[in-house]
Formats: sequence, structure tokens, C-alpha cells
Amino acid sequence: MPTGAKLARKNAYMAKLVDLVESTPVALIVEVDHVGSKQMQNIRMALRGKCTVLMGKNTMIRTSIRKRIEAKQEEDPDADVADLSSLLESINGNMGFIFCHQTSGLQVARDTLAEFVVPAAAKAGVVAPKDVTIPAGPTGLEPAQTSFFQALNIPTKIVKGAIEITTDYKICVEGERVVLSAQALLTKLGLKPFQYGMIVRSVYQDGAVFDAAVLDISDAILMQKFMTGVSHVAAFGRELGIPTEAGLPHMICNAFKNIVATVADIDFFAGEKAQEIKDILSDPEKLAAMKAAAASGGGGGAAAGGGGAAAKEEAAAVVEEEEEEEMDFDLFG
Repeated sequence: MPTGAKLARKNAYMAKLVDLVESTPVALIVEVDHVGSKQMQNIRMALRGKCTVLMGKNTMIRTSIRKRIEAKQEEDPDADVADLSSLLESINGNMGFIFCHQTSGLQVARDTLAEFVVPAAAKAGVVAPKDVTIPAGPTGLEPAQTSFFQALNIPTKIVKGAIEITTDYKICVEGERVVLSAQALLTKLGLKPFQYGMIVRSVYQDGAVFDAAVLDISDAILMQKFMTGVSHVAAFGRELGIPTEAGLPHMICNAFKNIVATVADIDFFAGEKAQEIKDILSDPEKLAAMKAAAASGGGGGAAAGGGGAAAKEEAAAVVEEEEEEEMDFDLFG
């Protein structure tokens, strides 16, 4: 049985956890695998006044949430406890909470976690978080150390009294455990291939728990998703024959295509006219050339019209003179 002081600390922790869950707008659920105490302290100090970092045993966290659910149901049997139930299901693994007192503190917390990431050496039995490749080249190790390379089947040669790796070698594979020989060799080479820090696993906001990948969604991605949905609505409406605002541009475009196709295939047009329309449809540049020719030929047409009128007047004058001469000949003949 816990002593009075220990029980008081547990009750105070439970009350603090429930208060933070219900009072803060956003909470980050973070994984703290391989995070040291000094690293944790630095993160707490950097977030002080902006966010609250709260760690604890999973059993105590679950007990706190369950008691709060039971208390709410006792007060009101119809109370909605779906938010606490979804949070309860997320309590697993080596995890903790970062409670953001303001919504803007969410990005501050993420930036702080990215800042306090420390390099770490590979340890045997630990799952590799990424691939590790030893590059080809001199290692600086004396020939007596070749046993480490032979254990891993790494091709080497002796150059100027030192071991040199002839080709790049992948010594650790992401998702697989580090073997003891790989740990020994990386330690000999002085390499710290891994980095560890707090990792945001999920987010608790407005009574819902969602994956941390949602935080990386930008406005461009949202617009792309929205426009994809609009295109689906337009296609669905067109398939059913139901006019929608999203499908209206497609309806007008299809109607215009039908009109053009009908005009191009109509029989009462002359063959040359139909062929001209077809040529314009197949070569839009031809239409632009026709417009340019019509614009430049307008003035020439007027001039030609003026010249034609003058020629007609001159011809009329010649006819009148010939008639007068004939009359004179008839009178004095």
C-alpha cells in the first residue's frame, strides 16, 4: 500500500493531467525512446511558459483518464466521453505529453523538438532508425584490426600500413537490429550514425487524436485535395446528367464542341467552306492569319472601290460624247 505522501503525489499528478487534458487546446503525444535526462531537461527549459511537458507511467495515465470518464458519467449519464476514450486508446509505448497553452505553441514545440536532437552511437540490439553506410576509403586503423572487417565480410586492403575499404558497405539496415560486430566497428571508426530526440507521434485536439503527419499538410496540398474533390463532383454530375455548378464549365465546353462538330459536318455548306472550317479547326494559326489579312485588306478594298467608281464615271463620259457626235452628224448630214 502506498504511504500518505506517495498517495498525495499520485493524486496531484492525476489532477494535473486531467486539468491539462481538458484545459489546453492542443496536446502532442511524443515518443521518448533513447532520450536522455539532460536532453529532456533542455527541452523543458526551452518550452517553459509556452508548453508543459508531462511524463508518467502509462498505468497511472490510464487510471487518471478512466477515473475522469467514470466521474463524468456519474455526473451525467448522457455525457459524451468519446474524446477521453480516443485519448485512452493512444496510451501505449514509451510516450509522454506536451500540452500547448496556445494553438500557436504547436509550431514552437515542434521547432524546439527538432532543435534538441543529439547524435548517438550504434548499440547492439537496438533497431536502426535509418540505413548506415561506411564509405570506401582509408579507415586509419592498423592491419591488426582486420578481424572486425572480416566478421562483416567488408572488402579491404592494406595501403601504407593502414586498412582501406575498397567499396561502400551498408553496415546497418533501417528497421533491423544492430549486431555486436557492427557496433564494435562503428565505435572503432568513431562514428555516431544515429540521432535521437522526442518524436511527435500523434496530436490530441478538439477531442480527436490524429497522426502527426497531418501537421505537415500545407495550403497547396489542401487546395489540391479540394480541387480533386470538385473534379469528382463534376464527373459524377455529368455521368448522372444532373447539372451542377462544378460541372457547368464542362457542359458549356461540350455544347460548344457539339456545335462546331455539327457545323463542320453539315451538308448544305459548300465544299470549300466546310473544308475552310475544318482547316481552321485543325490549324488555329490559320484563323489568326485570316484575321490579320482581313484587317490589312480593309483599306485596300476601299481604295479599290474608289478606283472602280472613277472608272465607271469615265466610261459613262465617253459614252455621252459618242452619242453627241452621232447627233451632230445626223443633224448636218
